[in-house]
Amino acid sequence: MERFEFHNPTKIVYGTLEASKMGQWLNGVAKSCLLVMGKGSARKSGAFDRVAGSLKEYGIEFKVLEGVKSNPVLSKVEEGIEVVKRGHLESVLALGGGSVMDTAKAIAAGALMEGANIWDVFLGKAEIKAALPIFTCPTLAASGSEMNGYMVITNEETGHKLATGSIHVYPSVSVLDPELTVTVPKDYTAYGGVDAVCHLMEPYFNGPAKYTPVQDALAESLMKTIMNETMACLKDPSSLDHRGAMMWGATLALNGLTKAGVGEHHFPVHLIEHAISAIFDVPHGAGLGALLPGWMRFFATKRPERLRKFAIQVMGVHPHGSDEEVIQEGIITFSGWLEKIGTPSRLKDLGIGKDSLSDIAHNASFQASIWGMDGVYSGDVIHTVLTMAY
Repeated sequence: MERFEFHNPTKIVYGTLEASKMGQWLNGVAKSCLLVMGKGSARKSGAFDRVAGSLKEYGIEFKVLEGVKSNPVLSKVEEGIEVVKRGHLESVLALGGGSVMDTAKAIAAGALMEGANIWDVFLGKAEIKAALPIFTCPTLAASGSEMNGYMVITNEETGHKLATGSIHVYPSVSVLDPELTVTVPKDYTAYGGVDAVCHLMEPYFNGPAKYTPVQDALAESLMKTIMNETMACLKDPSSLDHRGAMMWGATLALNGLTKAGVGEHHFPVHLIEHAISAIFDVPHGAGLGALLPGWMRFFATKRPERLRKFAIQVMGVHPHGSDEEVIQEGIITFSGWLEKIGTPSRLKDLGIGKDSLSDIAHNASFQASIWGMDGVYSGDVIHTVLTMAY
């Protein structure tokens, strides 16, 4: 293992009906909040009534910012920042999926920035020095944003979907109420599972440390669990047991635990997918699914031992056989899981033409340069991955 520091300041509260007690966590911290939501599902499911009722019970004044879309956009962040500033609101509460939580984080940080704007942070031109207290109540098991300091936002004007992070945008308290996820449609349930699994794959495959038995065991177990629970949720959407396991698994997938000690590493699949969803506005999990088997085939030429381990430990491939045979069977089995849960497993499944691959590679190169990945994932390399994923 390599040197690491692990500190996660987010308090997790898990349990059915806990969303109806949300106000108690803001009580004593903030007297007001901006309640950030998506396009209406929280109202339809009753989640809004539960959370709003609890805020009122504790005397927390709030204003609502609705309309956050999948692949959240900068203009909505800027709108939220203005609402916070005008109302002198003291905190931000996200009720929704990863897009809503990421928007809330950007608003909480942007509201306190001076001499720069929040997009400068995504461009690497500024850093977050403070943020309003952030609270989350996720309604989708996927992003893990409820227990990490990352956020992803798309700038509609430039066409770039970029990611950044800061210790200051870790939520103070996140309430995981599995009942809020039972109405999630089957396609987004599946996309959430793919996203969570990919969060585990990135450090598992790309971390440079050679000896990481603890991290490997955690990641492998969580990958298998999330894959199984995704299928279980699709079979029985109303099961709180399966929804709860899925929710907690997705949270653990990107809270820093499994990557601690694997060494500095990149998130190449997320890097490339951000360009795909920036250009074509596809659901993030669908884009990841379309990329992963192709990226695995590419990565097998770099570190075959990791792909072999994944194939055996996660996909259950019999270890007797050459590296190439085991790896290929592992990729085929993983692709089969994607198909079983109804997500794309190749780029062409998204309806993207092969003539668009150069545009995607060029767009992804922009984030690669900001992340310092351009030496490893140049435009040509990214194009190669896209071709193998097509």
